[in-house]
Amino acid sequence: MILNHIRDKREALGYTQQFFAEQVGVSRQTVIALEKGSYNPSLELAFKCSIVLNCTLDGLFQYEEKPL
Repeated sequence: MILNHIRDKREALGYTQQFFAEQVGVSRQTVIALEKGSYNPSLELAFKCSIVLNCTLDGLFQYEEKPL
């Protein structure tokens, strides 16, 4: 499972979902899905998110294994 801190980072910078979506080139609905964790971004989108939010990939995303 991939966890992310997109919402926390976005809100800390004062960015709306719409503004952030425009900056990374996706729809607002995609941002909502990303923040909920129901959509895992491509590597390219993950890099765009980290650039716009001025943080590293590992500061924005983390992998957590599901217990078997």
